[in-house]
Amino acid sequence: MRCAGCKGTRPPKADSQKRCTRLQFAVAPYIYMRLGTPARQAALILGIAALVAGTARFAAAQDKATPEEIVSKVHEAARVLAKSATTQTRAAALAPFDEKTGPWVWKNTYVFVVDCGQAIIAAHPVNPELINKDATSLLDTQGHPFFWQVCDALKRPSGIWLQYWWPKPGEKEGSRKISYALRAGNTSYVVGAGVYDDKLTIAELEKLTRGK
Repeated sequence: MRCAGCKGTRPPKADSQKRCTRLQFAVAPYIYMRLGTPARQAALILGIAALVAGTARFAAAQDKATPEEIVSKVHEAARVLAKSATTQTRAAALAPFDEKTGPWVWKNTYVFVVDCGQAIIAAHPVNPELINKDATSLLDTQGHPFFWQVCDALKRPSGIWLQYWWPKPGEKEGSRKISYALRAGNTSYVVGAGVYDDKLTIAELEKLTRGK
């Protein structure tokens, strides 16, 4: 066991050495008394491991997805849905995009699906209450029908970027959010994902997807 007075490249002063020695002898019995049996020691170690793991998961959940990652994930989702929509039932094809712990939820974002043929939200892993809602009537906090604007991607082979204002989890006021949307093959589905951001412009984001 060491203390601040014992660190450094130079030999500590005599009084610092004495303080460290006294601290070691004072704390060691206390640690032994608190830990007690090997079973208690093992339980403490397991508890610390669980705490560290939980903290790591929390930190990972707070990681912010980059625009590049969003583009990559949306393209992957579009390929998967384009294929499954032609080989599976509608429910089976959309089911993975409704899973809150599935592959389409990562870092601080997720993939959602809009069925532009029926003008409804087809899949949403975070807000299931939005599923089957009329996309034309859903407005952001500034009154823009952004979900319906997603369907403009049907006309753009490289997809589109759009901005809207949506409340962050636990908040009521809307914050600027940017999303990338892409048509899933030749289907009526458009998949999208986004992050909260108040700096990047749509012109800057379009450079990432131009020619894709």
